[in-house]
Amino acid sequence: MASLISCPHCGARPKEEFSIRGDAGLIRPAPDAGADAWFDYVYLRDNPRGRHSEFWHHSSGCRRWLIVERDTVTHAVHGVRDAALSKLGGEPA
Repeated sequence: MASLISCPHCGARPKEEFSIRGDAGLIRPAPDAGADAWFDYVYLRDNPRGRHSEFWHHSSGCRRWLIVERDTVTHAVHGVRDAALSKLGGEPA
């Protein structure tokens, strides 16, 4: 059975329509932050086990950025929300 992601705009769609773009919890350092902070931001990533929020792009659908909360062990999707609406305060981040 194919994995499905429930896009808030298009409904349940196969995961092959989406591109994963990484951790949604990263916080960009200030422009004047040191080289170590920028190195960590650009190159270092955790490899969490369990529930994790990630940016996904619905590249074969509505082309919206989404925040998908999924379990990295079971691949179960626990929630999907529009990233732009979350950033604007329309939905909780």
